[in-house]
Amino acid sequence: MIYADTHVYQHRHLPHLIKAGRTYFITFCTRERFCLPDKARDEAFVSYVHDHETLCWIDSFVVMPDHVHIIVAPYERSTLDQILRRIKSGSAYRINRLLGRRGSLWQRDSFDHLIRHDESLHEKREYIANNPVRAGLVSDWREYKWFWRSSDTQGPV
Repeated sequence: MIYADTHVYQHRHLPHLIKAGRTYFITFCTRERFCLPDKARDEAFVSYVHDHETLCWIDSFVVMPDHVHIIVAPYERSTLDQILRRIKSGSAYRINRLLGRRGSLWQRDSFDHLIRHDESLHEKREYIANNPVRAGLVSDWREYKWFWRSSDTQGPV
């Protein structure tokens, strides 16, 4: 059942549920699963930290070699579409400039999940933190320099 304060929109191939005042777990991938070199992940990291508190509250994120997981809470004046456009276009511009490349960096569509309660938020935070461990990139999430959360007083870069 869709409630009066919940909206559904179709963007590209995936449907999206939008509910005011809620938090979202979002995943987006590089186009053709392009593997981001370390310096490109550095640029994405800086870009996302910069975007924290502009259109939304960024709870946490991780920049993986070919995808990003991020938890965002849009501010009242912002839409999820605006936030994703800013996050993806800003990082794509910086990374393309750094790598001397052109064209789309990120896939157009993304997966978003409306976080419904605190338990789900905790699960998504754990999923994001442990993604580099599950991928075999580090043995402990604290070792991965492209993980960030707003509760940390200093970022891992």
